Amino acid sequence: MIDREFFFERVARTVFLGALRPQQRNGLMLMLDRWENTRKGEGDRRHLAYILATAWHETAATMQPIRERGGKAYLLKQYDVAGQRPAMARANGNTEPGDGARYCGRGYVQLTWKNNYRRIGALIGVDLVGDPDRALEPEIAATILIRGMEEGWFTGRGLAHYFSGPRAKWLQARRIVNGLDQAARIADHARRFLAAMRDADQALSVSGRSPRPSPERQPRQAIR
Repeated sequence: MIDREFFFERVARTVFLGALRPQQRNGLMLMLDRWENTRKGEGDRRHLAYILATAWHETAATMQPIRERGGKAYLLKQYDVAGQRPAMARANGNTEPGDGARYCGRGYVQLTWKNNYRRIGALIGVDLVGDPDRALEPEIAATILIRGMEEGWFTGRGLAHYFSGPRAKWLQARRIVNGLDQAARIADHARRFLAAMRDADQALSVSGRSPRPSPERQPRQAIR
């Protein structure tokens, strides 16, 4: 178990420019909780570090599920059958006018396209096609983030493909979600998250005390 107070203190300095806002802290706690519940144990800390770094990047460091930026006109142009890429839209299930805005990116990993909402909704037992905004609910978004990256839901490759035993492909791991976009930046932050976990472990070992219990999450503010 990670000593969360120590971990939060360390990442506040090394990842979050000196301080954690309540929503960032809440998001980190949720992801740590969900990781421990999903893994039923510690698992490979490099996996967790890369998951946290991915959330940091995809949410612009808010650590809260977000909707893809851009107005309706932009989303329709990018993803709609009547937009600039109609063949891609149809291939990904956006066959009806308006689907481009309805099935835009959401969550911690910017789930996009109607086919993905349908497929991943079925995997987690939630109707994301009928109500795509449910992908913004933190607990659902965290499940999609963690299981999706572990099990290879997004591109067919999961975390174990890049981190297993002595293998640690920090740059290539970006292919789990989105090619090599911002791969170096995400890898750097993943290493910082991992270093904070290891520092927390070392501090516990030196002190001989038990990990401090997780603080309660603060009331969640509306996502904007």
